[in-house]
Amino acid sequence: MLEFIQTLDWQILSAIQSLQNPFLDALMPRLTVLGNAGIFWILVALVLLMIPKTRRCGIAMAIALLLTLLMGNCLLKPLIARPRPFSMDSAISILIPPPEDFSFPSGHTYSGIASAIILWRFNRKLGIPAMILAIMIAFTRLYLMLHFPSDIFGGVLLGILCAYLGIHFTKFIYRKNRS
Repeated sequence: MLEFIQTLDWQILSAIQSLQNPFLDALMPRLTVLGNAGIFWILVALVLLMIPKTRRCGIAMAIALLLTLLMGNCLLKPLIARPRPFSMDSAISILIPPPEDFSFPSGHTYSGIASAIILWRFNRKLGIPAMILAIMIAFTRLYLMLHFPSDIFGGVLLGILCAYLGIHFTKFIYRKNRS
């Protein structure tokens, strides 16, 4: 099964590489930066935390982002220690400085998906563009040969889990404060 997934990963990456052109080569590095260290999503959460009307959403996002950091960066990445695609094939040259951490799961993906789901849950008008942005950022990671498709899939699953936990921990906090 693992061999099948690895073969499929390389086939998908190969198909994505066929999309390469000067416009996308210029756009993708600029777009992927929005997901670096989750900073964009952290800033969104901080803005939401400052506005009383959106504070609950900001709390849920902050919790989810903290959970993605702990589960993704601190636990899964070092535990699985999967190399990145560009590091496995010397013929691959990448358009940005090479990340130094491991590949699975994709941090850009789990922070974006978790944040977008929470935004959608609290405000669909914000959630839809956030989800589009999160998906676009995840795609940049494939285009730039920084992640395998299964890394992105793992990031989506972790993002969904952390969004769910963030929303439910926030409900618990608000219920506890009412008592």
